[in-house]
Amino acid sequence: MDNNRTSAYYTLMDIENNLAYSNIALRSHIRRGKPDTPAFVRELTYGVLKNRIFLDYVIGNFVKTPIDKLKLSDLTILRMGLYQILFMNSVPDYAAVNESVDLARRFSTGHDGFVNGVLRQFLRDREYVNPPDREKDEVEYLSVKYSYAPWIVKLFLESYNSAETEALLAAGNQTPDFTIRVNPLKVTREELLRQITQEGFEVRISERAPQGLLVRGSNLLGSRGYKNGLFSVQDESSQIAAGIVAPQKGETIVDVCAAPGGKSFAMAEKMGNRGIIHAWDIYKRKLHQVEQEAKRLGVSIVQTQTWDATRVNPDLVGKADRVLVDAPCSGLGVVRRKPEIKYKESPDNMKELQKKQLDILEASSNYVKSGGFLIYATCTISRQENQKVVSDFLRKNKSFERQETVQLLPHIDHTDGFFVCKMRKSESIID
Repeated sequence: MDNNRTSAYYTLMDIENNLAYSNIALRSHIRRGKPDTPAFVRELTYGVLKNRIFLDYVIGNFVKTPIDKLKLSDLTILRMGLYQILFMNSVPDYAAVNESVDLARRFSTGHDGFVNGVLRQFLRDREYVNPPDREKDEVEYLSVKYSYAPWIVKLFLESYNSAETEALLAAGNQTPDFTIRVNPLKVTREELLRQITQEGFEVRISERAPQGLLVRGSNLLGSRGYKNGLFSVQDESSQIAAGIVAPQKGETIVDVCAAPGGKSFAMAEKMGNRGIIHAWDIYKRKLHQVEQEAKRLGVSIVQTQTWDATRVNPDLVGKADRVLVDAPCSGLGVVRRKPEIKYKESPDNMKELQKKQLDILEASSNYVKSGGFLIYATCTISRQENQKVVSDFLRKNKSFERQETVQLLPHIDHTDGFFVCKMRKSESIID
């Protein structure tokens, strides 16, 4: 039994059955299964995840049973086999079929003949599979081609034209760069670049993030530099967001939705580890991870506290120079890293999510000093969660004025999708 495909199978089933995050599940099963080629496991797992709706559409042409009625083990094995045939040039068709049949013998007893028959019929009749008619139903066409839940396609089409929407969908299926943020408290970007290049990694300097490096290579997080806190993993978009906050040495900062702490640490590093950053989260276990990361990075100014960001903390009213609201959101800007987001059910509670975002923003505004700054950020490209929330807030809170708005888009900026709005509290107008 091939342990590479077995590890990918376990990962995909974990994601389906337990709603596990793909990156966490993948790391866990690679560590547990010890596959011969982890890169193959990652490619197969993420490939199936990124193309799930498309693969199911193709499979649906060769089975009589509706896709949602198929046994999950059968469907997962068929997806894996079909993905290898369609997208993995390094795998011969016969190998993709034979290995899928072997998986079925182990994990779907008695169904190996079914798996064999479906995949071999596809090899014979693949040219007869036609995509949905775009003229009749553009949403279905784009949903199948790029494997996004139809409601997401509709949401994008409401905000962007057809060409922009298709570019966004395509960009979400690209493999993102592995980006790190250099810790200037311990090393310069030039020195770290030299160090990890000497260790055999391919490194490029980020043109967007002053402390960013783009790295290719295996097991960077097992390196001595990582263990010594010389860098953190953080996409350029998050680094840019922390830069827009523009914290200064000696200031008081409040990060109301801080976990896992990336932006708190980026700000602490910019502040030269001087001042104070109140890092809050509603979950204590997440704050424990923040505290462990602070030790690794040598950051001492981040103070954690369990707090519900929708409530006002009276201890900090009017005391913060800058407040960061990195609000909970739909996550539609980070599907490159978490493709399972593409298959979320239609958010009937989208209005509830927007209300929560606005409630957090309202509560957080109480901490800002006169002349201080309030920064609202999300990792989504939904205008309902971004521009609309900010507009609703500013309409009710006349003492704040918009200073800067940035919307990063994957197909244009080649980063995660990210929204940042920086607002300043007037020194003269009173609410």
